[in-house]
Amino acid sequence: MAIIYSFFCKFNLLFLTNIPIMPVNPSANIPQQVASKYLTVNDIKLHYLEAGEKEVVLMLHGFPTSAYLWRNIMPKLAETHRVIALDLPGYGKSEKPLTVSYSLNFYSELLTAFLKQLNIRKVNLAVHDLGGPVGLLWAVRHPESIHRLVFLNTLVYPNFSWAVILFTLALKAPLAKDWVTSPKGIAWAMRFGVENKDRIKSDLLEQYQNPFKEKSARQALIKSASNISLKAFKEIEKKLPLFTIPVQVIYGKNDRILPKVAMTMQRIKKDLPQTEITELPNCGHFLQEDEPAKISALLSTFLNK
Repeated sequence: MAIIYSFFCKFNLLFLTNIPIMPVNPSANIPQQVASKYLTVNDIKLHYLEAGEKEVVLMLHGFPTSAYLWRNIMPKLAETHRVIALDLPGYGKSEKPLTVSYSLNFYSELLTAFLKQLNIRKVNLAVHDLGGPVGLLWAVRHPESIHRLVFLNTLVYPNFSWAVILFTLALKAPLAKDWVTSPKGIAWAMRFGVENKDRIKSDLLEQYQNPFKEKSARQALIKSASNISLKAFKEIEKKLPLFTIPVQVIYGKNDRILPKVAMTMQRIKKDLPQTEITELPNCGHFLQEDEPAKISALLSTFLNK
């Protein structure tokens, strides 16, 4: 979940300050070997990135990002796998209808239909941020469809941190929710969520801001992050320890958006003793932007064991 301090810590300053123009960052480009594709699922036009062949790796993002977050991770993994990064409905280039619930149940059902249309029966699942509960609820309901699980700084359990609680409250306050989903709010969140601030250039920020230019898109974004079901989290908590498959945890130590992330990852290790944990000391919440090469290498080693 992103953008906690965006409103509560720096609102007075940033609400009145323009985002500075920065030099172009080449890493903001989608790598050439990564294809942009569309598929209509349950009457919703979905966008996703795809590269490579063979065994599938499905990557899920969270708030307020998109499949774009995984762009620099995909090429290395595509050397040995078919890698798919989905723009969840309400995000990125996927449609953002206001007529759907955006509940975790909604996302779980959509993932089932998405994979069925692509004729994919089994995946390696990598999740980040809100993509955690989205992917994990689907996974615990379809354990036969999972080869391996990978957790990056994400929500897993129903004992939410103060940061997540404040975030959900902010999405109910008119002034706060408007700023959180504004271009300035998204820019602040992305910068706040990384350690290597120089990586967050203006052209990169635009990739995360552009999907929410329209008011209806911002409303969908708010709705997608507001419908957090404790019942769904408790289902994940109950069923997750039943997995016996290989599990990897990679997390940025300096996560100011999910400040309890280390505790979450240690609990995963307790619930799933087979878990391999790597803590990255110079990374924040959006570790895919902080250290894409390191994450690619760690994932590749894990997936090819």
